[in-house]
Amino acid sequence: MRELELYFGPQHLGMVGNFSITLKVEGDRILEATANPGWLHRGFEKLMEYRTWIQNFPMVCRINVIEPDSMEMVYAMAVEKLANIEVPERANYIRSIVLELSRVSSHLFGLWAYSNMLGFDTAAQWAMYHRDLVLDLLEELTGGRVYHIYIWPGGVRRDFPEGLKDKIVKTLHSIGSCMPDYDAVFFNNRLFYERAKGIGKITQEEAKKLGAVGQVLRATGIKYDVRKIEPYASYDKVDFEVPVREDGDAYSRIWIVRDEIIQSVHMIFKLLDKMPQGEVYNRVPNPFKWNIPKGETYVKVESSRGELGLYLVSNGGDKPYRVHFRTPSYTHGLIILEKVLKNASIADVGNTMISLYIIAPEIDR
Repeated sequence: MRELELYFGPQHLGMVGNFSITLKVEGDRILEATANPGWLHRGFEKLMEYRTWIQNFPMVCRINVIEPDSMEMVYAMAVEKLANIEVPERANYIRSIVLELSRVSSHLFGLWAYSNMLGFDTAAQWAMYHRDLVLDLLEELTGGRVYHIYIWPGGVRRDFPEGLKDKIVKTLHSIGSCMPDYDAVFFNNRLFYERAKGIGKITQEEAKKLGAVGQVLRATGIKYDVRKIEPYASYDKVDFEVPVREDGDAYSRIWIVRDEIIQSVHMIFKLLDKMPQGEVYNRVPNPFKWNIPKGETYVKVESSRGELGLYLVSNGGDKPYRVHFRTPSYTHGLIILEKVLKNASIADVGNTMISLYIIAPEIDR
Protein backbone atom coordinates (compact mmCIF):
# COMPACT_ATOMS: atom_id res chain seq x y z
CA MET A 1 0.00 0.00 0.00
CA ARG A 2 3.00 2.31 0.26
CA GLU A 3 3.69 2.08 -3.49
CA LEU A 4 2.21 4.70 -5.83
CA GLU A 5 1.98 4.86 -9.62
CA LEU A 6 2.99 8.32 -10.81
CA TYR A 7 2.71 9.70 -14.34
CA PHE A 8 5.66 11.96 -15.15
CA GLY A 9 5.29 14.16 -18.23
CA PRO A 10 4.81 15.05 -21.00
CA GLN A 11 4.07 18.58 -19.75
CA HIS A 12 7.05 18.58 -17.37
CA LEU A 13 10.06 20.76 -18.29
CA GLY A 14 12.28 17.73 -17.90
CA MET A 15 10.52 15.78 -20.64
CA VAL A 16 11.22 15.97 -24.37
CA GLY A 17 8.42 16.35 -26.90
CA ASN A 18 5.44 14.24 -25.91
CA PHE A 19 7.56 11.70 -24.02
CA SER A 20 6.28 10.51 -20.65
CA ILE A 21 7.35 8.01 -18.00
CA THR A 22 5.21 5.88 -15.71
CA LEU A 23 6.91 5.66 -12.32
CA LYS A 24 6.26 3.23 -9.52
CA VAL A 25 7.44 5.08 -6.42
CA GLU A 26 7.74 4.68 -2.69
CA GLY A 27 8.02 8.11 -1.16
CA ASP A 28 10.31 9.97 -3.55
CA ARG A 29 12.30 6.85 -4.48
CA ILE A 30 11.63 5.24 -7.87
CA LEU A 31 11.11 1.48 -7.75
CA GLU A 32 10.43 1.03 -11.44
CA ALA A 33 10.22 3.25 -14.54
CA THR A 34 8.43 2.54 -17.83
CA ALA A 35 9.22 4.85 -20.75
CA ASN A 36 6.42 5.90 -23.10
CA PRO A 37 7.65 7.73 -26.23
CA GLY A 38 4.08 8.72 -27.09
CA TRP A 39 2.43 8.90 -30.48
CA LEU A 40 4.36 11.54 -32.32
CA HIS A 41 5.73 10.45 -35.71
CA ARG A 42 4.82 6.90 -36.61
CA GLY A 43 5.75 4.66 -39.49
CA PHE A 44 8.30 6.87 -41.23
CA GLU A 45 10.36 3.89 -42.31
CA LYS A 46 7.33 2.23 -43.92
CA LEU A 47 6.13 5.50 -45.48
CA MET A 48 9.54 5.91 -47.14
CA GLU A 49 9.08 2.57 -48.89
CA TYR A 50 6.05 4.03 -50.72
CA ARG A 51 7.74 7.22 -51.88
CA THR A 52 10.38 7.86 -54.54
CA TRP A 53 14.00 8.30 -53.59
CA ILE A 54 13.88 12.07 -53.93
CA GLN A 55 10.52 12.41 -52.13
CA ASN A 56 12.07 10.89 -49.01
CA PHE A 57 14.38 13.83 -48.33
CA PRO A 58 11.67 15.97 -46.72
CA MET A 59 10.63 12.82 -44.83
CA VAL A 60 13.93 11.94 -43.14
CA CYS A 61 14.25 15.45 -41.65
CA ARG A 62 11.22 14.83 -39.45
CA ILE A 63 12.88 11.95 -37.60
CA ASN A 64 15.03 14.47 -35.73
CA VAL A 65 13.60 17.99 -35.75
CA ILE A 66 16.49 19.40 -33.71
CA GLU A 67 19.20 18.14 -36.07
CA PRO A 68 17.74 17.23 -39.49
CA ASP A 69 21.02 17.55 -41.39
CA SER A 70 22.51 14.31 -40.06
CA MET A 71 19.38 12.51 -41.24
CA GLU A 72 19.80 14.02 -44.70
CA MET A 73 23.46 13.07 -44.72
CA VAL A 74 23.02 9.42 -43.78
CA TYR A 75 20.24 8.98 -46.36
CA ALA A 76 22.27 10.72 -49.10
CA MET A 77 25.31 8.56 -48.30
CA ALA A 78 23.24 5.38 -48.53
CA VAL A 79 21.77 6.35 -51.92
CA GLU A 80 25.21 7.37 -53.19
CA LYS A 81 26.70 4.06 -52.11
CA LEU A 82 23.96 2.05 -53.85
CA ALA A 83 24.09 4.13 -57.04
CA ASN A 84 27.89 4.71 -57.11
CA ILE A 85 27.44 8.49 -57.17
CA GLU A 86 30.61 10.52 -56.63
CA VAL A 87 30.56 13.72 -54.57
CA PRO A 88 32.74 16.74 -55.54
CA GLU A 89 35.42 17.68 -53.03
CA ARG A 90 34.00 21.14 -52.36
CA ALA A 91 30.59 19.61 -51.66
CA ASN A 92 32.16 17.31 -49.06
CA TYR A 93 33.66 20.32 -47.27
CA ILE A 94 30.32 22.15 -47.35
CA ARG A 95 28.58 19.04 -46.00
CA SER A 96 31.00 18.85 -43.07
CA ILE A 97 30.55 22.56 -42.30
CA VAL A 98 26.75 22.25 -42.39
CA LEU A 99 26.85 19.15 -40.17
CA GLU A 100 29.04 20.92 -37.61
CA LEU A 101 26.84 24.02 -37.63
CA SER A 102 23.91 21.70 -37.05
CA ARG A 103 25.81 20.03 -34.18
CA VAL A 104 26.46 23.43 -32.55
CA SER A 105 22.78 24.32 -32.96
CA SER A 106 21.67 20.99 -31.47
CA HIS A 107 24.06 21.24 -28.52
CA LEU A 108 22.93 24.79 -27.77
CA PHE A 109 19.34 23.59 -27.81
CA GLY A 110 20.29 20.76 -25.44
CA LEU A 111 22.09 23.21 -23.17
CA TRP A 112 19.01 25.44 -23.16
CA ALA A 113 16.75 22.53 -22.21
CA TYR A 114 19.06 21.25 -19.46
CA SER A 115 19.95 24.58 -17.84
CA ASN A 116 16.33 25.76 -18.06
CA MET A 117 15.15 22.57 -16.36
CA LEU A 118 17.60 23.13 -13.48
CA GLY A 119 16.54 26.76 -13.13
CA PHE A 120 19.59 28.44 -14.72
CA ASP A 121 17.47 30.82 -16.78
CA THR A 122 20.31 33.16 -17.78
CA ALA A 123 22.42 30.41 -19.38
CA ALA A 124 19.29 29.02 -21.02
CA GLN A 125 18.42 32.35 -22.63
CA TRP A 126 21.99 32.79 -23.89
CA ALA A 127 21.96 29.30 -25.42
CA MET A 128 18.68 29.86 -27.25
CA TYR A 129 19.87 33.23 -28.54
CA HIS A 130 23.11 31.76 -29.86
CA ARG A 131 21.22 28.88 -31.46
CA ASP A 132 19.08 31.42 -33.32
CA LEU A 133 22.24 32.97 -34.72
CA VAL A 134 23.29 29.58 -36.12
CA LEU A 135 19.81 29.04 -37.56
CA ASP A 136 20.15 32.40 -39.32
CA LEU A 137 23.24 31.04 -41.11
CA LEU A 138 21.52 27.81 -42.10
CA GLU A 139 18.49 29.73 -43.31
CA GLU A 140 20.61 31.97 -45.53
CA LEU A 141 22.37 28.93 -47.00
CA THR A 142 19.43 26.56 -47.46
CA GLY A 143 16.33 28.76 -47.48
CA GLY A 144 14.84 26.84 -44.54
CA ARG A 145 15.16 27.58 -40.85
CA VAL A 146 14.26 24.19 -39.36
CA TYR A 147 14.15 21.66 -42.20
CA HIS A 148 16.81 22.30 -44.82
CA ILE A 149 16.59 19.56 -47.49
CA TYR A 150 20.05 20.72 -48.57
CA ILE A 151 22.27 17.61 -48.60
CA TRP A 152 21.28 15.15 -51.31
CA PRO A 153 22.92 12.48 -53.51
CA GLY A 154 25.74 13.96 -55.57
CA GLY A 155 26.54 16.86 -53.26
CA VAL A 156 24.54 19.81 -51.95
CA ARG A 157 21.70 21.82 -53.44
CA ARG A 158 23.66 25.04 -53.96
CA ASP A 159 26.97 26.75 -53.16
CA PHE A 160 27.68 29.29 -50.43
CA PRO A 161 26.08 32.67 -51.17
CA GLU A 162 28.38 35.67 -51.25
CA GLY A 163 29.45 36.80 -47.79
CA LEU A 164 28.27 33.71 -45.93
CA LYS A 165 31.78 32.58 -45.01
CA ASP A 166 32.47 35.87 -43.20
CA LYS A 167 29.12 35.66 -41.43
CA ILE A 168 29.90 32.14 -40.21
CA VAL A 169 33.26 33.26 -38.83
CA LYS A 170 31.73 36.30 -37.12
CA THR A 171 28.89 34.28 -35.57
CA LEU A 172 31.15 31.52 -34.28
CA HIS A 173 33.58 34.05 -32.79
CA SER A 174 30.61 35.60 -31.01
CA ILE A 175 29.54 32.23 -29.57
CA GLY A 176 33.10 31.20 -28.68
CA SER A 177 33.79 34.47 -26.88
CA CYS A 178 30.83 33.79 -24.57
CA MET A 179 32.02 30.36 -23.39
CA PRO A 180 33.79 31.88 -20.34
CA ASP A 181 30.44 33.41 -19.39
CA TYR A 182 28.70 30.02 -19.73
CA ASP A 183 31.43 28.54 -17.54
CA ALA A 184 31.08 31.19 -14.86
CA VAL A 185 27.27 31.13 -14.76
CA PHE A 186 26.58 27.45 -15.31
CA PHE A 187 29.34 24.89 -15.83
CA ASN A 188 31.52 25.97 -12.90
CA ASN A 189 28.51 26.69 -10.72
CA ARG A 190 28.40 24.68 -7.49
CA LEU A 191 24.65 24.11 -7.89
CA PHE A 192 25.13 22.41 -11.28
CA TYR A 193 27.73 20.13 -9.70
CA GLU A 194 25.48 19.22 -6.77
CA ARG A 195 22.43 18.56 -8.97
CA ALA A 196 24.20 16.55 -11.69
CA LYS A 197 27.16 14.78 -10.07
CA GLY A 198 26.48 11.06 -9.71
CA ILE A 199 23.01 11.31 -11.30
CA GLY A 200 21.96 8.82 -13.98
CA LYS A 201 25.28 7.03 -13.72
CA ILE A 202 26.23 4.03 -15.86
CA THR A 203 29.52 2.14 -15.99
CA GLN A 204 31.67 1.60 -19.04
CA GLU A 205 30.62 -2.05 -19.26
CA GLU A 206 26.94 -1.15 -18.95
CA ALA A 207 27.31 1.48 -21.66
CA LYS A 208 28.75 -1.07 -24.10
CA LYS A 209 26.24 -3.75 -23.16
CA LEU A 210 23.20 -1.47 -23.44
CA GLY A 211 24.18 0.11 -26.77
CA ALA A 212 25.11 3.61 -25.60
CA VAL A 213 26.57 6.01 -28.17
CA GLY A 214 27.58 9.66 -28.34
CA GLN A 215 27.97 11.59 -25.09
CA VAL A 216 26.43 8.76 -23.07
CA LEU A 217 29.22 6.42 -24.19
CA ARG A 218 32.04 8.97 -24.15
CA ALA A 219 31.07 10.07 -20.63
CA THR A 220 32.23 6.62 -19.44
CA GLY A 221 35.72 7.10 -20.91
CA ILE A 222 35.31 5.40 -24.30
CA LYS A 223 36.66 7.60 -27.10
CA TYR A 224 34.35 6.43 -29.90
CA ASP A 225 33.34 8.79 -32.68
CA VAL A 226 32.32 7.72 -36.20
CA ARG A 227 34.00 10.83 -37.62
CA LYS A 228 37.33 9.39 -36.38
CA ILE A 229 36.70 5.65 -36.78
CA GLU A 230 35.16 5.75 -40.29
CA PRO A 231 35.61 9.31 -41.64
CA TYR A 232 33.09 10.59 -44.19
CA ALA A 233 32.62 13.88 -46.04
CA SER A 234 35.82 15.87 -45.21
CA TYR A 235 36.41 14.82 -41.62
CA ASP A 236 39.67 13.12 -42.59
CA LYS A 237 41.00 16.51 -43.74
CA VAL A 238 40.95 18.21 -40.32
CA ASP A 239 42.28 17.40 -36.86
CA PHE A 240 39.94 17.49 -33.87
CA GLU A 241 39.70 16.02 -30.41
CA VAL A 242 37.00 13.67 -29.14
CA PRO A 243 36.07 14.92 -25.63
CA VAL A 244 35.64 12.19 -23.01
CA ARG A 245 34.92 12.00 -19.27
CA GLU A 246 35.17 9.11 -16.85
CA ASP A 247 32.23 9.13 -14.43
CA GLY A 248 29.35 8.24 -16.77
CA ASP A 249 26.86 10.55 -15.02
CA ALA A 250 24.72 13.53 -16.05
CA TYR A 251 27.48 15.93 -14.99
CA SER A 252 29.98 14.28 -17.37
CA ARG A 253 27.51 14.10 -20.26
CA ILE A 254 26.68 17.82 -20.13
CA TRP A 255 30.36 18.77 -19.87
CA ILE A 256 31.00 16.78 -23.05
CA VAL A 257 28.25 18.76 -24.80
CA ARG A 258 30.08 21.95 -23.81
CA ASP A 259 33.46 20.62 -25.00
CA GLU A 260 32.01 19.44 -28.32
CA ILE A 261 30.65 22.91 -29.08
CA ILE A 262 34.20 24.25 -28.81
CA GLN A 263 35.60 21.44 -30.97
CA SER A 264 32.95 22.00 -33.65
CA VAL A 265 33.68 25.74 -33.79
CA HIS A 266 37.41 25.10 -34.28
CA MET A 267 36.65 22.43 -36.89
CA ILE A 268 34.46 24.79 -38.93
CA PHE A 269 37.24 27.40 -38.99
CA LYS A 270 39.68 24.78 -40.32
CA LEU A 271 37.22 23.52 -42.94
CA LEU A 272 36.54 27.06 -44.17
CA ASP A 273 40.28 27.72 -44.54
CA LYS A 274 40.90 24.51 -46.49
CA MET A 275 37.73 24.43 -48.62
CA PRO A 276 38.66 24.25 -52.33
CA GLN A 277 36.88 25.82 -55.28
CA GLY A 278 34.86 23.73 -57.70
CA GLU A 279 31.47 22.14 -58.27
CA VAL A 280 29.11 21.40 -55.39
CA TYR A 281 26.84 18.94 -57.19
CA ASN A 282 27.63 15.98 -59.41
CA ARG A 283 24.80 16.17 -61.90
CA VAL A 284 23.23 12.74 -62.11
CA PRO A 285 20.16 11.76 -64.19
CA ASN A 286 16.86 13.45 -63.35
CA PRO A 287 16.40 12.80 -59.60
CA PHE A 288 12.65 12.56 -60.10
CA LYS A 289 13.20 9.50 -62.29
CA TRP A 290 15.91 7.69 -60.32
CA ASN A 291 15.99 3.93 -60.49
CA ILE A 292 18.62 2.94 -57.95
CA PRO A 293 20.48 -0.31 -58.78
CA LYS A 294 19.50 -3.41 -56.84
CA GLY A 295 21.45 -3.94 -53.62
CA GLU A 296 21.65 -3.25 -49.90
CA THR A 297 23.90 -1.09 -47.76
CA TYR A 298 24.46 0.16 -44.21
CA VAL A 299 26.01 3.56 -43.59
CA LYS A 300 26.53 5.58 -40.42
CA VAL A 301 27.42 9.09 -39.31
CA GLU A 302 28.11 10.76 -35.98
CA SER A 303 25.07 12.87 -35.17
CA SER A 304 25.06 15.23 -32.20
CA ARG A 305 23.56 12.37 -30.16
CA GLY A 306 25.94 9.66 -31.33
CA GLU A 307 26.11 7.00 -34.00
CA LEU A 308 23.24 7.25 -36.47
CA GLY A 309 22.92 4.36 -38.91
CA LEU A 310 20.74 3.54 -41.91
CA TYR A 311 20.11 0.15 -43.51
CA LEU A 312 18.75 0.68 -47.01
CA VAL A 313 17.66 -1.90 -49.60
CA SER A 314 16.84 -1.31 -53.27
CA ASN A 315 15.15 -3.79 -55.59
CA GLY A 316 16.14 -1.75 -58.63
CA GLY A 317 13.02 0.40 -58.69
CA ASP A 318 12.17 4.04 -58.10
CA LYS A 319 11.46 3.54 -54.38
CA PRO A 320 13.38 1.97 -51.47
CA TYR A 321 12.44 -1.64 -50.78
CA ARG A 322 13.42 -1.51 -47.09
CA VAL A 323 14.41 1.35 -44.77
CA HIS A 324 15.57 1.00 -41.18
CA PHE A 325 17.30 3.63 -39.03
CA ARG A 326 19.52 2.95 -36.04
CA THR A 327 18.89 6.04 -33.89
CA PRO A 328 20.72 6.96 -30.64
CA SER A 329 17.53 7.83 -28.74
CA TYR A 330 16.09 4.33 -29.14
CA THR A 331 18.55 2.71 -26.74
CA HIS A 332 19.01 5.83 -24.60
CA GLY A 333 15.29 6.48 -24.17
CA LEU A 334 13.88 2.97 -23.82
CA ILE A 335 16.67 0.88 -22.29
CA ILE A 336 19.20 3.07 -20.49
CA LEU A 337 16.65 5.56 -19.13
CA GLU A 338 14.58 2.85 -17.44
CA LYS A 339 17.71 1.29 -15.94
CA VAL A 340 19.27 4.44 -14.47
CA LEU A 341 15.97 5.70 -13.02
CA LYS A 342 15.61 2.67 -10.78
CA ASN A 343 16.29 3.76 -7.15
CA ALA A 344 16.66 7.38 -8.29
CA SER A 345 14.79 10.33 -6.79
CA ILE A 346 11.73 11.83 -8.49
CA ALA A 347 13.58 15.17 -8.52
CA ASP A 348 16.23 13.69 -10.82
CA VAL A 349 13.96 12.28 -13.54
CA GLY A 350 14.12 15.36 -15.78
CA ASN A 351 17.80 15.82 -14.99
CA THR A 352 18.55 12.28 -16.17
CA MET A 353 16.20 12.42 -19.14
CA ILE A 354 17.70 15.51 -20.77
CA SER A 355 21.30 14.49 -20.00
CA LEU A 356 20.70 11.31 -22.04
CA TYR A 357 19.96 13.60 -25.01
CA ILE A 358 16.76 11.84 -26.03
CA ILE A 359 14.61 12.95 -28.98
CA ALA A 360 11.16 11.34 -29.06
CA PRO A 361 10.69 11.12 -32.88
CA GLU A 362 13.88 9.05 -33.12
CA ILE A 363 12.14 6.34 -31.08
CA ASP A 364 8.60 6.32 -32.46
CA ARG A 365 9.46 6.27 -36.15
